[in-house]
Amino acid sequence: MNREVLTSLAWGGGIVVLALCATFARSQGYIDGEMVDRIVMGAVGLMVAWFGNQMPKRFVPSARARQAQRVAGWSMALSGLVYAGFWIAAPKDVAVIGGSLAVLLGIAVTAAYCFSLRNKARMSGA
Repeated sequence: MNREVLTSLAWGGGIVVLALCATFARSQGYIDGEMVDRIVMGAVGLMVAWFGNQMPKRFVPSARARQAQRVAGWSMALSGLVYAGFWIAAPKDVAVIGGSLAVLLGIAVTAAYCFSLRNKARMSGA
């Protein structure tokens, strides 16, 4: 297996283990159900930030990949952190909407920039 697949499996497995541990802590009375949601969703936000940094390599010609990586890295890392922040601190209703909008905005900024670079590369023949 390549490194990318192993990293993805590690993130997925880590979130499952985290969810199981949080569920166990809830069953023992250490935390409540809402805290379980917040812990798991916060971890999902951190995962979005991580994978956001990996995304541009798949859309952009290699000559412009460094430019796309900077924009994607910042937009997805920030949106993932905002998502995690919503799930840590905001009321659940606000966390669902605000966190989702933050991730969607990060994806939109990243995708739009990557596609604009790809179109520029096609027009210039690079």
